[in-house]
Amino acid sequence: MTAQQHIFKYTKPFLTESGATLNSFELAYTTLGTLNATQDNVVWVCHAFSGNDNVLDWWPGLFGEGKLYDPARDFIVCANMLGSCYGSTGPLSTNTETGQPYFHDFPVLTNRDIIGAFDLLRADLGLKKIQQLIGCSLGGQQALEWTISRPEVIQNLICIGASAKHSPWGIAFNQTQRMAIEQDPSWQERQPEAGLSGLKTARAVAMLSYRNYQTYLATQQDPDDDKLENFRACSYQEYQGEKLVKRFNAFSYWYLSKAMDSQNIGRKRGTLEAVLSAINIPCLYIGLSSDILFPIEEQQFLAKHTPQAHYSEIDSLYGHDGFLIESVQLTEAITKYYESISVLKTK
Repeated sequence: MTAQQHIFKYTKPFLTESGATLNSFELAYTTLGTLNATQDNVVWVCHAFSGNDNVLDWWPGLFGEGKLYDPARDFIVCANMLGSCYGSTGPLSTNTETGQPYFHDFPVLTNRDIIGAFDLLRADLGLKKIQQLIGCSLGGQQALEWTISRPEVIQNLICIGASAKHSPWGIAFNQTQRMAIEQDPSWQERQPEAGLSGLKTARAVAMLSYRNYQTYLATQQDPDDDKLENFRACSYQEYQGEKLVKRFNAFSYWYLSKAMDSQNIGRKRGTLEAVLSAINIPCLYIGLSSDILFPIEEQQFLAKHTPQAHYSEIDSLYGHDGFLIESVQLTEAITKYYESISVLKTK
C-alpha cells in the first residue's frame, strides 16, 4: 500500500476573503486506493494545524490496511492546506509578481479560502460528491466550513475537536504564540529560517493547550523529589519546540494560526444557530473529554443546533491531542455512528 502524492496547479487568479489575490497556487495532495465506477467511495480528510497530506504519517490508527478507512475499499484524498509547508503554496513559495518568496507578504488566509482551494481540486479530480468528509482540529473547522459552503457536494461530515467560531480563549493562545515569534530578532528578516527561535517557544506554549494539567502530571512528573532544576517538564517543552522547528517554519505557523482565528461560520451569513440549522446531511461531532483548547461544550453546541447531528465523546487523558492518540475509541465511535445512519461500510 503506497500513498500517491500529486500536485494540483491552479493557474488563474484566486481572490481571498481579505481581498488579496494569489495569481496562482499549488496544492500537494495524496490519494490512497482507487475511485470506484460510481464514485461513492470518496473519503476526504482535512488535516490538523501542522499535519500534512499523507494520513498514513499522522493518523495510521484510522487509515490503512484493515483499518476503519481502508484503501482496499475507500478512495482516500488528503490535500495539504494553502499556507502550509508540505508542498502547497505558502509564505516560502515564490510570488510570481516579484520572483521572490512571499515571506511576510503572503496574504492572510481564512478557512473559507483554504476550503475554496480544496473545492477547486475536487472539481479538477472530477468528484461530484464527497461521501465522507472528516476533519480534526483546524481541519475540523475547515470540514465544517466546506459542508456549509458546498451543501450539494458533502454527503456526510465527521468533525473532531473543532468549533463553529474560534473562541477568545483559543485566539489568545494563538496570539501569545505569535508574540513569541515576534520577539525573535530574526523574525523581520526575509529568509526561510526567520523566527525559528520564536517558533520553538510558540510550540512550547501550544503544547499547554494541546495537553492539560493531568497529562503533564501523568507523563512529566519527576521521580526525584530532591531535584531543584532541569525537571522533566522543562526538557519536554524544549524537545517539543526543537522537534517542530526541524519540520516547519515560522511563517506557515503564523499564517495558519490566523486561519484558525478566522473561524466563524456565521460571518456574513447570520447567527451560528441559524447556519447550523440549515445543514441537511448526517453529521458526527466528536469531543475530547479533557480538551481545553476546543472544549466539549463547543462540539455539543454544534450537535445541538445541527438537525441530523450525532455527538460522541472520547474519554482521553491527552486533551486536544487525543484525536491523534485514541484511535480505538475513535474507530468505535465512528463505526457506531455509521451503523446508526445505516451506511456501515462492508469489509
